[in-house]
Amino acid sequence: MRVGYALEGDDSCIADARRHAAAFLDRAREQQLPVSARAKDLTALVVSELVTNTRKYAPGPVMLELRITARAVDVTVWDSDPTMPAARAADPNRVGQHGLEIVKAVAEEFVVQRATVGKRITARIPLADGPGRDF
Repeated sequence: MRVGYALEGDDSCIADARRHAAAFLDRAREQQLPVSARAKDLTALVVSELVTNTRKYAPGPVMLELRITARAVDVTVWDSDPTMPAARAADPNRVGQHGLEIVKAVAEEFVVQRATVGKRITARIPLADGPGRDF
């Protein structure tokens, strides 16, 4: 299963993206895919963080793509800003700006690609709980 959504990039796009992701995973469950509650929560977190960063740093529309296989869901966000994101060094005194660190910590795979215009960021979230997934 794969779906794509064009988001306006306005204040409502973060909540819209989370709603789309939740509905997508509900449809996957209806198709008997093993989407754990943890996978659904982590997908909502990743969608929220990636779309928030896009909203904050890249003007204009946002594309959200969700793709699911028998073992993982890929969350891909496209924006028009060519600047590649980078996680900051750990700093326990820093307030905020930990989103990318969080996404990288919970994702099984994290990929940033330049696009013809802007960039695409993909995070892969495993569907099932299992050993070594206790974050």
